[in-house]
Amino acid sequence: MKNQNKLLKMVFAAAFLAMSYIMPFLTGQIPEIGSMLCPMHIPVLLCGFICGWPWGLAVGFIAPLLRSLTLGMPPLFPTAVCMAFELAAYGLFSGLMHKILPRKKPYIYCSLIVAMIVGRVIWGATMFACMGINGGAFTFSAFIAGAITNAIPGIIVQIIVVPILVMILDNPKIIRRK
Repeated sequence: MKNQNKLLKMVFAAAFLAMSYIMPFLTGQIPEIGSMLCPMHIPVLLCGFICGWPWGLAVGFIAPLLRSLTLGMPPLFPTAVCMAFELAAYGLFSGLMHKILPRKKPYIYCSLIVAMIVGRVIWGATMFACMGINGGAFTFSAFIAGAITNAIPGIIVQIIVVPILVMILDNPKIIRRK
């Protein structure tokens, strides 16, 4: 039964990786706000919640790099590199918090908010480091614009959609895990 559970998590992680690869194509069709919806974030957050923190971490780190290396979007440096650390933090913290906290509705929101805050802080720190390596500057106002202001539509979608999907997918009647 334990091997069956590992296989199930691996299959779900692969599905979440595929979704994070495909979703930017769908939201890219929406003029002006497509990229603001943060389409890669939702599958990674779900992966952390459903598959656990190790899978969420791996999928989060791989997704932007894979997309960058195969499609050229997002640009590899600094965007995809910084996103890799951000999304890895999303997967890690959503899964870790969901494991630690009781599996009740308020705690799903708590886990999600913590993951989103930590991920955005890590994105800011890696952007600061990458821009410093490049000889550029990454100011606090650039952090606020990139992490919050430009991401408001995505933040709203994540806060609405992710908990609903977690409540559905985390139900033992839907996915039987041992």
